[in-house]
Amino acid sequence: MIFGLPALIGFLPLVIYLYLAFKGKNLLSTVIICVLVGAVLTGQTPVSLSNEIANGLKSFLGLIGFIIMMGAGLGEVLTETKVARNLVEILIKKVGIKSQNQAIIVTMGTSTLLVSLLGTLAGANAMIAPILIPIVASFGLTPNALAVILHGAGACGLFLGPFVPPVITLMGITGLTYGAYLANIGIPVTILVLITTYYTGKKVQKQYEGIEVYSAEDMDRDEEFRSTPEIDKATMVFAIVMIGMLAYGIYAKAGAAYAIVVMLAVAFTTGLTAGRSMMDIIGSLTKGATRMFWLFFMFVLYDPFLKFVTMTGAFTTLGDMLKPLIEVSGDIGFIIISTLVGIFGVSGAAVAQSVVLNDLFKNIVADINLPMTIWGTVLLIGSQITSFAYPTGDMIGQMGLARSKDLKSMIRNGISITIVMIIYVIVRAVIYSI
Repeated sequence: MIFGLPALIGFLPLVIYLYLAFKGKNLLSTVIICVLVGAVLTGQTPVSLSNEIANGLKSFLGLIGFIIMMGAGLGEVLTETKVARNLVEILIKKVGIKSQNQAIIVTMGTSTLLVSLLGTLAGANAMIAPILIPIVASFGLTPNALAVILHGAGACGLFLGPFVPPVITLMGITGLTYGAYLANIGIPVTILVLITTYYTGKKVQKQYEGIEVYSAEDMDRDEEFRSTPEIDKATMVFAIVMIGMLAYGIYAKAGAAYAIVVMLAVAFTTGLTAGRSMMDIIGSLTKGATRMFWLFFMFVLYDPFLKFVTMTGAFTTLGDMLKPLIEVSGDIGFIIISTLVGIFGVSGAAVAQSVVLNDLFKNIVADINLPMTIWGTVLLIGSQITSFAYPTGDMIGQMGLARSKDLKSMIRNGISITIVMIIYVIVRAVIYSI
């Protein structure tokens, strides 16, 4: 630390990050500022700073950023080959919805599945909303209820998808395999969020049924889609290759890097089966990946940003200061406190939240020998439930897709999910401590 400043001053870049993130400033520019502040605090030269950024390219965070880009590229291939649209048609129209309750369940399942495949809440639900609205509206489902359902169910796709950023990040941080992650973290959290969303959605539907309805214009917006034998074949190949490679990955206990091979294999086999050339597929991958380049760049910079904070000794000092509190409250207290800090105290991109939260408490986690299945649960809830705890872009975005103006119901569902998740963490903590 320059000038022999106290170690806690090393948290200045992190404080700046949290402040600007809560203010809604551009995250990439925020991280750039934090890197520069950290470089000054640790006395970096232009040469050493450039070396640290280069190291960021080789870091785990750099890998996560690259996987996120690849995921966006795969999503573009699935969109351009019409495989994604065909999956929606199969799930929604060919199931044969016969009741309002069935319409809710199919909507939830479709949203969760498509988000888990495309890795984007907004993009996946934007694809299914125009198809869903005329169908669910015919069964009397209100815009208010649909918005709640899309938000809750879609978010669950980000807890389950094998290549979505939150899952890849948590697997990398915890060292858990995909199967272990699903069994111990992803599936339990998903079940609770889906049940809460379903219950709240039904309550909202009952409250507004006959009061809020879709307009005739909304009900006529369904675009005609006709699949072809080529699209059907590509969809089948996509499903077979994806399931096969996932099964092998679980069997071989593959790490995060395996996602790159899977996404490339799925993209090229699906694209070629759909009749696209190699260059067309590469073009689609590049087009999709380009949209996420800013996120890749940000993750490369996250490595020196957090490394500089570590170099100041701030994390170590914080750990020493918290040890008396941990001794008094025990593992249960630490698990609950770190979860609440994640939900309410750290803002920004959800993946970045989990990384910051991990760096903030990883020394304590190591000291108390906390199992990664428990810590992974804390990181998932601490980073993902923020979008439910208070109004965020994700929440407002789903209202827009569902043609709803009812923010009150969205907050109601969000608070319900937040409370359920906090209770779940407390229960997990108590069971672990027994």
